[in-house]
Amino acid sequence: MAPGAVPAGVDAASRLEVARGLLRRMERPARSEGARASPTPGDDGRVLPVAAPLARVLPAGGLRRGSTVAVGAGPGSTSLLFALLSAASASGAWAGVVGRPDLGLLAAAEAGVRLDRLALVPRPGRDLVAVVAALVDGLDLVAVAGHERAGVRAADRQRLAARVRQRGAVLVALGVWPGADLELSCTRAAWQGLVGAGAGRLRARHVQVRVRGRGIAPDGRTAGMQLPGGSGAVEPPANDAVSVPLQAAARAAV
Repeated sequence: MAPGAVPAGVDAASRLEVARGLLRRMERPARSEGARASPTPGDDGRVLPVAAPLARVLPAGGLRRGSTVAVGAGPGSTSLLFALLSAASASGAWAGVVGRPDLGLLAAAEAGVRLDRLALVPRPGRDLVAVVAALVDGLDLVAVAGHERAGVRAADRQRLAARVRQRGAVLVALGVWPGADLELSCTRAAWQGLVGAGAGRLRARHVQVRVRGRGIAPDGRTAGMQLPGGSGAVEPPANDAVSVPLQAAARAAV
């Protein structure tokens, strides 16, 4: 279990209080350095950093504080989430993920995510909106999944977006989130490491990341990158990617 994980056995009535207690525990070791990430030299603190291949395609060069970002479902979505979390957590930001009980912590660590700066609420139940709101109060970046299945209403989305703007956090929604400032998705997945009829070992996945939303032309922006690369983290594109059927690749993919 990650240092900031909420136990799966906690009943629904206690999840919100557990989330708040989790924030209090994470706050204590952070007091000497600030609960929020400190700006790097030359940075005004309004943008959380992302890995270089993503920075080139995002309108602010990173994740603008106070914004909501939707990550489209499909192949590469979890790796894209890790890519958004990794540089931010490495720079000192505190992050949380709500509603992903299947999240692979080993894969997250290999992607560069600082697990000691990651809070997990795998099963928020009916308290999803309240748990996300509580985490937004104390963390720099909060990712949420399962909101579509939970039937989060438009009014709840608007209240959360307003809270994110007020607190200067970033909300990353895994799935459709009407009204998001930015929408990211992965397309044209191709794998490296396979030869001939598909023999070999999958080493890296090349994708096109498409970004649409505020500050971008209507047709959006796209950039190629390895997600994940050979190291497990996001890397610049390579030239020897080989397309393989998604069914064959899915067993080895994040």
